[in-house]
Amino acid sequence: MKAWFRSGQPWVWMNAGAVSISLVMVIGLLFLIAVRGLSHFWPADVRQMTYAEPGQDPVVMVGEQVDHEIITATRFQLTGVTLPDGMEEAGRTLLKTGNRDFYGLDFRWINDIWVENITYPEDIIALERREWGHFYGRLINVKQKDQVVAEGEAAWDEFLTRLDRSNDIGAEIKSIEKYDVGQINHDLEELRLDERRLQLDGIAKDSTAGQLAYQEIEAGRKLADEEYAKLRVVLDEMYIELARDSITVELADGQQAEIALSKIVQGFKPNAMGVGDKFAHYFHEMWKFVSGEPREANTEGGIFPAIFGTVTMVLIMSILVTPFGVVAAVYLKEYAKQGPVIRLIRIAVNNLAGVPSIVYGVFGLGFFVYFVGGSIDEVLFQARLPAPTFGSPGLMWASLTLAILTVPVVIVATEEGLSRIPRAIREGSLALGATKAETLWRTVLPMAAPAMMTGLILAVARAAGEVAPLMMVGVVKLAPALPIDTIAPYLHLDRQFMHLGFHIYDVGFQSPNVEAARPLVYATAFLLVMIIVMLNLTAIAIRNRLREKYKASEG
Repeated sequence: MKAWFRSGQPWVWMNAGAVSISLVMVIGLLFLIAVRGLSHFWPADVRQMTYAEPGQDPVVMVGEQVDHEIITATRFQLTGVTLPDGMEEAGRTLLKTGNRDFYGLDFRWINDIWVENITYPEDIIALERREWGHFYGRLINVKQKDQVVAEGEAAWDEFLTRLDRSNDIGAEIKSIEKYDVGQINHDLEELRLDERRLQLDGIAKDSTAGQLAYQEIEAGRKLADEEYAKLRVVLDEMYIELARDSITVELADGQQAEIALSKIVQGFKPNAMGVGDKFAHYFHEMWKFVSGEPREANTEGGIFPAIFGTVTMVLIMSILVTPFGVVAAVYLKEYAKQGPVIRLIRIAVNNLAGVPSIVYGVFGLGFFVYFVGGSIDEVLFQARLPAPTFGSPGLMWASLTLAILTVPVVIVATEEGLSRIPRAIREGSLALGATKAETLWRTVLPMAAPAMMTGLILAVARAAGEVAPLMMVGVVKLAPALPIDTIAPYLHLDRQFMHLGFHIYDVGFQSPNVEAARPLVYATAFLLVMIIVMLNLTAIAIRNRLREKYKASEG
């Protein structure tokens, strides 16, 4: 036994067991997140039931089951409910009843012991609306300008046809407002800035140079106003067409309501769908979540702006951190004279890796945003003042802040890679007549590339999940425009952006509708993990190719 312990085998098995347990826990956590998040998009059956609590009139309820639990009589008493004598525990169900604009809440806990007559009628419809969440009920008729055009069994097909038309018109209106009207607004802003520059340069309207310049500005404004007037006529006609159709629906309690098709995203009959239809609907909902824009305080819709902002920020951060980290590592390893000062610098670099991330956020806000950005505005964007351009949080400053946060990791990894390159390779290159710079550039750095990629992988993994510093230097709850668009210079580094990590925080802790937000938190967290994994796998693939190319660096 003593010989066995001295051989080190117990510690090997203990380490292997610890690694195995860690992997099982990580995989289990990802599985839990995936199940809780991705199951949200499945079109669950909608039940109809009669619910009769003691002392209250029976009510007919319609909704889908979200959660179920068994609790004791003591816990029931804490909720103000007393179970019948002799019953020690009972179940209760969290029901998504929707119809928040009619009932005030779209989620409700009901006690199973007072539920009767559960059925799954195939004529129940589920509507995803642009406001007020989901609607559950029955379709009565379809109207065009308050005139009934279809009712009964024919109403459903007519509703789907007219809903497609309504969504197409809505998408065209959104495109015109976003791109055409947006371009006109951009042109008007540029004309205003041109006029402001003339004023700052002291050029008067009645001067020889000023008359022509101001006339051109006024002509540009007149042209922009004419273009906007034409678009306004087109938009007014499209809005009239958009408001043409509506439907009459019946709630579970018998009351009827009218809903404009312009307020509906999609409709479906979950109880009448087959397995194939449900799978098609499931993948369609997942695609909408990935490609759509958020709405309803981020508790509905998609998260494409957050995905785009996260990936863009990580890519810019990677472009910024790699050269700085590599140059610093090359200087410390290849050029600097080793001594107390260099050892102190290395200690400082290692300590920077342990500084809380919020400290970097404060530094980025004070140095990058207020000092550097404010100075840039004073020199290059004086006409825009007092409205800041780079003197406010934005994509550039967020990327730079995270680059500083992760640069110690790149420096350490690159230094380790440089240290593993045999001295004989350097000496052989110098002996063949290459200079030190040529040796470094053509021999040493290519062989150290796998180590650089390792540092970049670690940097990406940390930067993609950071939230605290980004809240101070560029991330917002809802960004009105993406950092990239069709307006020059196309990549707008001064704009604020959305981020998946902050989106998770906002939806999970700031949402007014907790039950609706919970599955989106899981789904967004799972997507963030998948994006980090894909970014890392891409970097790992590049690193492995470089490692195969320069196997000598492993010697």
